[in-house]
Amino acid sequence: MSGHSKWNNIKRKKEATDAAKGKIFTKIGREITVCVKEGGPDPNTNSKLRDLIAKAKSNNVPNDNIDRVIKKAAGEGDKNNYETIVYEGYGPNGVAVIVECLTDNKNRTAGDVRHYFDKFGGNLGTPGCVSFMFSEKGMVVLENTGLDEDQVMEDCFEFDADDFSMEDEDVIEVSCAPSALSGLREGLTAKGYNVLSAEVMQIPATYTTLEDEDAIKKMNLLLEQLEDNDDVQNVYHNWSMPEEE
Repeated sequence: MSGHSKWNNIKRKKEATDAAKGKIFTKIGREITVCVKEGGPDPNTNSKLRDLIAKAKSNNVPNDNIDRVIKKAAGEGDKNNYETIVYEGYGPNGVAVIVECLTDNKNRTAGDVRHYFDKFGGNLGTPGCVSFMFSEKGMVVLENTGLDEDQVMEDCFEFDADDFSMEDEDVIEVSCAPSALSGLREGLTAKGYNVLSAEVMQIPATYTTLEDEDAIKKMNLLLEQLEDNDDVQNVYHNWSMPEEE
């Protein structure tokens, strides 16, 4: 898997939410609510729900919380109607940014997102202005406990992976078509791998490097503000974030 490690972004997101677990519970809860309303409450027949339950558990969301959200969404208890909205724009120095939201108030969310871009040296663009630079991929991240590369490759391709990388000594990144994500995660879990995350992500074709300290500071602040907003589910960008020391 050529290019900059994707794990940096995933790890950054996990570290950011560890300090505010209630926020990640809220975000995943919204995703589950929409998924249940669209595809039903049974994870055996709703593969997207199955993936979201796995995502919730990997973020340490208690089983009781997951069950409560599913039951509420399946019944008449949840009157919220969330709408999916995707915003595209540019951060400092032309960094491409995609913001995926689930909101019950489009005006509020649009105002917030536009404010963050304006405040931190970016600008909100029109639909399609940066998404052509990204491709949708299923990404599975495995813990690397000194695993044999040939065996990993054999196991990954058995479950329809299309590429994998062991460049990071701590983790293995495996990509697949979005439709193959559930089967890949479940197959590798059954073979004993520790799956750290499994999500459909927007992966950039090229990356932008920031050298200016002010631009780096503003880009970090933009990402923090976006990720801290309850309406924002995912933020993708093509900033080549510096490797941690």
